[in-house]
Amino acid sequence: MPDDKAAAKRRRFYKVVDVAPEGAAFAVLLDGRKVKTPGRQDVVVATDALAGAIAAEWDAQKDHIDPHSMPMTQIACTAIDRIPVDGKAVRETIAGYAGTDLVCYRADQPSDLVERQTAVWQPCLDWLENALGARLQTTTALKAIDQDPASLARIQVAVDELDEHSLAAVAVLTQATGSFVLAWSVYAGHLTPDDATNAAQLDEHYQSSLWGLDREAEQRLANLRADVHAAAQYLALLRV
Repeated sequence: MPDDKAAAKRRRFYKVVDVAPEGAAFAVLLDGRKVKTPGRQDVVVATDALAGAIAAEWDAQKDHIDPHSMPMTQIACTAIDRIPVDGKAVRETIAGYAGTDLVCYRADQPSDLVERQTAVWQPCLDWLENALGARLQTTTALKAIDQDPASLARIQVAVDELDEHSLAAVAVLTQATGSFVLAWSVYAGHLTPDDATNAAQLDEHYQSSLWGLDREAEQRLANLRADVHAAAQYLALLRV
């Protein structure tokens, strides 16, 4: 797939989009030729369903190719091009979010916001402890917490076990939500994409309930929701 700047100006150059077996995997074809990543590698994925979703993005393009409307393709290209080269750094970045995780930093007032954070975020932390044996502490202070090294190590081990395509999708979830806990909850099926999005935007929702939501905030929320849904769908189609 071309880089964003070039692809944004590139006209649609193909007529027929298809999926074809490629050994035990599946390739996406444009007029019989395999789609290429920016690194000029074939876009080949593990399941027919995922290849079909990527093909549908290409088929939906009109006169010009808009890369931003093709999240499945972008995740696949990241998995194929970037992860084999920068996988260690990506894994450490994802796990590193747990050290300063969004859901660990709480308000001490007003009381209704405190109650919302506890009701929504604490069950996610409790679940993570049961799932990975990783207990993360919370605080109402601005100063960063020194989380338990053993818990952070368990989180790193879990991330290190992800295959390249799952890792690329979890990276999107983590960056979008600003939280390893919420991203892993979606990856493991503990939270739906909408629940994770709402949890990530809990403070913003609270402020908008008091002061209203401006257009810029609405767009940020829409983009976050779209990213989370796309990554969650990618993971689901990997497992079909």
